Amino acid sequence: METRREFLAQTLAAAAAPAQKPASGTPWYRRCYRWGQTNITERDPTRYDIAWWREYWKRTRVQGVIINAGGIVAYYPSKFPLHYRAQFLGGRDLYGELVKAAHDDGLAVLARMDSNRASEEFFKAHPDWFARDASGAPYRAADKYIACINSPYYDEYLPAVLTEIIERSHPEGVTDNSWAGLGRDSICYCDNCARKFRDKTGAALPKKRDWNDPVYRQWIEWSYARRLEIWDLNNRTTKAAGGPDCIWAGMNSGSISGQAASFRDLKAICERAEIIMLDHQTRSDAGGFQQNADTGKLIHGVLGWGKLIPESMAMYQAGRNAFRVAAKPAAEARMWMLEGFAGGIQPWWHHVGAYHEDRRAYRTAAPVMQWHEANEQYLVNRRPMASVGLVWSQRNTDFYGRDEAADMVDAPYRGMMHALVRARIPYVPIHIDNIDRHGREIQVLILPNIGAMSDAQCDAVRRFVANGGGLIATGTTSLFNEYGDPRPDYALAGLFGAHAAGMPERSWASRSFHTYLRLTPELRARVWGPKAGDEPSPAGQRHAVLKGFDETDILPFGGMLAPLKTDPGVIVPLTFVPPFPVYPPETAWMREPKTNIPGLVLNRRVAFLPADIDRRFARDNLPDHGDLLANIVRWIAGDSIPLTVTGRGLIDCNLYTQPGRVIFHLVNLTSAGSWRAPIDELIPVGPFAVRLRTPEGVAGRRVRFLVAGKELTPAREGGQLVIEVASVLDHEVMVIE
Repeated sequence: METRREFLAQTLAAAAAPAQKPASGTPWYRRCYRWGQTNITERDPTRYDIAWWREYWKRTRVQGVIINAGGIVAYYPSKFPLHYRAQFLGGRDLYGELVKAAHDDGLAVLARMDSNRASEEFFKAHPDWFARDASGAPYRAADKYIACINSPYYDEYLPAVLTEIIERSHPEGVTDNSWAGLGRDSICYCDNCARKFRDKTGAALPKKRDWNDPVYRQWIEWSYARRLEIWDLNNRTTKAAGGPDCIWAGMNSGSISGQAASFRDLKAICERAEIIMLDHQTRSDAGGFQQNADTGKLIHGVLGWGKLIPESMAMYQAGRNAFRVAAKPAAEARMWMLEGFAGGIQPWWHHVGAYHEDRRAYRTAAPVMQWHEANEQYLVNRRPMASVGLVWSQRNTDFYGRDEAADMVDAPYRGMMHALVRARIPYVPIHIDNIDRHGREIQVLILPNIGAMSDAQCDAVRRFVANGGGLIATGTTSLFNEYGDPRPDYALAGLFGAHAAGMPERSWASRSFHTYLRLTPELRARVWGPKAGDEPSPAGQRHAVLKGFDETDILPFGGMLAPLKTDPGVIVPLTFVPPFPVYPPETAWMREPKTNIPGLVLNRRVAFLPADIDRRFARDNLPDHGDLLANIVRWIAGDSIPLTVTGRGLIDCNLYTQPGRVIFHLVNLTSAGSWRAPIDELIPVGPFAVRLRTPEGVAGRRVRFLVAGKELTPAREGGQLVIEVASVLDHEVMVIE
């Protein structure tokens, strides 16, 4: 414990040192690992203490800052008369003053925009630039009018504003947290949209939201394409004004459903981006802290592991019930930041306003940022070390999830993610179109209810299995084409060894049922408990996927299953028990205790789980569900999982490699407030015994603990390193060399 105190004291002492100078010749978007943002309010021009914030920049070791420039509100004297200036700006150029201060301190600057809406005065001057509903009325957000993304507002006005900002103050780049225009829930019927859509498709705009309407589907794809056009237009504009490294980086969500709701194709954006500015500020009770590590890995999977993902990390209480000017409990903010590090995310503290009566928030970021600076070489430019790939698809969110994506798509993915974290199985998210790229390092693919799949995507899965990979698929995976239209059978039925005997009711995912899964063979005849005399005699041994369930013949389920036809030779260790009453208790007995409807089908190294246990685990958090999912993964993976961690506590384990070393993050998710945000107390866990199989090129002669500040020589047993971890308070990072 004393060693830990000394380590922290040394880290804190670094606060007085000047900010790290950037390496010459390297673009800012490759070398700025720590960011800060004071989101300026209209009142702040009267009270912005620039000298104090410059000291805060140094204390928190930032290398770049995000400074409000324009859009909805301008913080400089814009030459455009309709560019609304902050109410208390007066004649001041607050944005320009802050840019100069940051540049004088050696920091990179991103000019921050918020550009999708404007004042009534602007609307009256250019009514044809704003989005309209079917009746012709303008779309509004509070007292502002929402601009149409297909209008000259985006094609002409905003590029002119970007050029003005860059020519005035020369920021390194521009970011914008509200750049994508009207969301998917609203169709714009303005003249610009009507004309452009007809020119592109030959059809009139869809009259309503209807996923079965081919025109509506065209509108979805057309809307996605327009956001990519805006991304490219803005980058051409900023580079023309500021040079090849003056990029426009937008902002993006860490939620695939959030991206879909605003037509932001995360994969396509990442493929054209140099850096992702991630507007993903806080956890949900459903996602937990571990969702931040998952987000980092997911984005790196399509962005590349050599690029950066700074994330807006709120120092105030964000989320559904936001308290913008009150401090978030330090433990809550700290844990979100640390899980981000575990997923390859870079820190970016975020305060709303430049003056706060609640001063506690100013103490939170510095220790974490200082630790990040001291250990940054181990937190960037690395690759994940995992044999399990968790597949995701934004198109599945759109065309299969449609208006029920939270239940149909998000929950299955999240449930599988939680099960892997709980079981301490390292994994990496994989975009469905990138499966062929991961054929060597990944041994197991998990398709969590990827209902909508194209023929090409199905072919990639078949190639993966043909090359020796294992497969886990759940729910209705591959039963629909890329537009969400039903197929007569699962496209992957040949791999599953199971065939659809009818179309499942679509609403099954949003309902809760009193249903169960029966384990085969049944063992209760030889398990201690009352006897009815009709217990079946156990026949044979249970499959390895049912390990740990020896004292039960049923597992709670909660979903519905349709009949399947199975191929000869498959194994069906779970079958469906249909619904029976819950209330009154006197009626809670099984009317149909056994069916032949499979809940799990095993076909060599393929596991098909039509029982959506992944979605149920996300919803119900039942340990039986998490244990079953982990058992299936371990059985399919065999000995390919490189890590085993034993010891009590809920911890997230993430492995990475750099030349000659392995980097192992442990994040302690056990806390007094795990069940509900925010937490305000950290509870240490441990000890843990770690067994690690190191890759070729890693000697494994020493282990350094970057948080505890100690070093040890690991033991070796059976070709694995054995490492003892005495205790973890919030996190630990081990470097094995």
